[in-house]
Amino acid sequence: MKPATISLRIVCLASALLLAACATPDQSASPKPAAPTLAQVMSDADAAARAGQYERAMTLLQRGGASYPADKAPWLQMAQMKFDRGQYGDAIGHALEALERDPDDKVANSIVAVSGLRLSGKALADLSRQNNLNGSLRSEAQDLAKLLRASIGEDVLVPPARRPPAAGKRAAGSSTPAAKGAAQQGSAADPFSGLK
Repeated sequence: MKPATISLRIVCLASALLLAACATPDQSASPKPAAPTLAQVMSDADAAARAGQYERAMTLLQRGGASYPADKAPWLQMAQMKFDRGQYGDAIGHALEALERDPDDKVANSIVAVSGLRLSGKALADLSRQNNLNGSLRSEAQDLAKLLRASIGEDVLVPPARRPPAAGKRAAGSSTPAAKGAAQQGSAADPFSGLK
């Protein structure tokens, strides 16, 4: 045999081996596991939250929200968890995501409303404590109070505190810390103290 023929046969044999190797399926690759169902994600997140693994629960819910973008359940659960931890700004954001998917959801609307009120109450208390609640800010707060009274059907948002009895007429046990706190909250100097 000629050296050129031998080289050609070696090249052909190497090419055939290479093609055979490419045609053989990889036996070591396992099939990709199926994505968990939304019910499974919610169940796993709930179990993590009950076990005190807050961050893990939030991560699972965020993945669930990404895997099932049309469903409100992960967003609503995240909003509830944030609300329960007093993280009202985040709770509002997650509840708004749930409302984008279901505008009539009462729980999401409640989380937005109550979280907003708690944030507003804190801000008003801070302003009041700094004696900076005046002008347009004061009138806006009064307008919001009127809206709240109309919404809940009450004339008074916060019932007035009972006046403590006079010092000489005080009954035994009536000077409890709770009674003193109620008297301080009803102070005319701070009309928004009852909203704290």
